[in-house]
Amino acid sequence: MEEPAKVMRIGSMIKRLLDEVRDAPLDDAARTRLAEIHERSLTELEDGLSPDLVEELHRITLPFTDDGAPSDAELRVAQAQLVGWLEGLFHGIQTALVAQQMAAQAQLSQMRRALPPGAGAAPFGPGGHGESAAHGQRPGPQDGRPSPGQYL
Repeated sequence: MEEPAKVMRIGSMIKRLLDEVRDAPLDDAARTRLAEIHERSLTELEDGLSPDLVEELHRITLPFTDDGAPSDAELRVAQAQLVGWLEGLFHGIQTALVAQQMAAQAQLSQMRRALPPGAGAAPFGPGGHGESAAHGQRPGPQDGRPSPGQYL
């Protein structure tokens, strides 16, 4: 996907549009307008998708007939099809991201196992809590707080 933000915006707009017109009766002017929005949305989506996704989108969408405004049913089916395709695309992206994250975690875990013993020790000194012998602070005998250490 070349422009994910654009595809997400168009997808949200189409879903909202479908929700708005789902139960409303549409006159000829509204059906014509909705068909224009649908066609323009497809064109805009093509700009934000990779060539293989554009090809897939062309295979699944059918153009409206040119004999006047499409029927309510034609428009709603076309819009629902497009929304469904976009939701599938978004789920595919989410799945790919989760798979990448899991692969990265597995690789990190494998790298940690490959380290020699002791190489993965905490960088803050013996306790790993930020105390450092270099700063001259050691835990105090009473309450575990750092003591000032010895001065030369």
